[in-house]
Amino acid sequence: MDLAELTDELRKQAARNVKLGYRVKFLIDDDIIFWDGTDSSPEIGNEDKGEADTTIKISAENLEKLMKGNLDPTMAYMTGKLKVEGKMGVALKLTSMFAD
Repeated sequence: MDLAELTDELRKQAARNVKLGYRVKFLIDDDIIFWDGTDSSPEIGNEDKGEADTTIKISAENLEKLMKGNLDPTMAYMTGKLKVEGKMGVALKLTSMFAD
């Protein structure tokens, strides 16, 4: 998946779940997906909107696997395929959203 497809897939995931309540920045290779989940309808795009509660560093390939359920988030974190900065609880909340 390219960046546009990954961004669109995150929008679909967000629409199927309750309000996130946080701002999350995904650093994907040299690109970014910024998820502002503080409003009732989440804003997800490729523009850096500043500070985030949590920043997740992951490759495009691994983010795709994570969203499809083909990559265990705990194992990805333990093996360094996924790095989290900021509030770990937000990352765990995202994990449960992807599992649905």
